[in-house]
Amino acid sequence: MSINLSKGERINLSKEAPSLKKAGIGLGWDINATDTGAAFDLDASVFMLAANGKIVNEKYFVFYNNVSSPDGSVKHEGDSRTGEGAGDDETISVDLDKVDASVQEILFVVTIHEAEQRKQNFGQVRNSYIRIYDNITEKQFAKYELEEDASIETAIEFGKLYRKDGEWRFQAVGTGYKSGLQNFVDRYAA
Repeated sequence: MSINLSKGERINLSKEAPSLKKAGIGLGWDINATDTGAAFDLDASVFMLAANGKIVNEKYFVFYNNVSSPDGSVKHEGDSRTGEGAGDDETISVDLDKVDASVQEILFVVTIHEAEQRKQNFGQVRNSYIRIYDNITEKQFAKYELEEDASIETAIEFGKLYRKDGEWRFQAVGTGYKSGLQNFVDRYAA
């Protein structure tokens, strides 16, 4: 049974999905009809953070130009440049057993590429969600649908996997920012 999460809610994956070893993180969205004159390009990125809240090193920042973490635990499965079609638009694979011991949190962020130049924001995006599922069986465990109106935000922290007391947990974050990917890089760089 899948759990629908609200903003800020958490799920203990070690208890709710004890067999989960290879997680899939699906991110999806649809674009409203708009007259900005430019196509939308939303990008999923992953920041693998140590206990100090900073990326372990630059190779633990996984995105369209660095599709795999050095420990092989996180893999970006490709960049959807249109968001068209049903289902997940971008997928991140996480092998929980391979995550480096120094990584305490895996943060999933979605940004709008060149949002300021293209005059685009999440107010022009609908049906946004993040879901976590078993990458082998495809059984979904939790889903968070971003329902808030993000009329000026151009970046969203969708959710995070994190370790607590030796167990993996997932939290629906849903915090929006009026910034781009560089802002997150500056915030989380070691």
